Amino acid sequence: MELSISDEKTKELLTEVMIELIKTRRDIFHEIIIEALEEVGLANAIIEGRKNDYVPEERIFALLDDEQK
Repeated sequence: MELSISDEKTKELLTEVMIELIKTRRDIFHEIIIEALEEVGLANAIIEGRKNDYVPEERIFALLDDEQK
């Protein structure tokens, strides 16, 4: 016997599951959203950096070393 569900019913069930997960595991979704925003920010920074002059690797590491002190 084969069980089948319509696309509409599948979408409805998945929506309900996602809403329930968001309500019960808010912490996980918060982390996912923060991570996604950081990735978008990094991607935008990379795109912006490609428009400007090249920065030598040594200068970047020097700046990072100064921040750690």
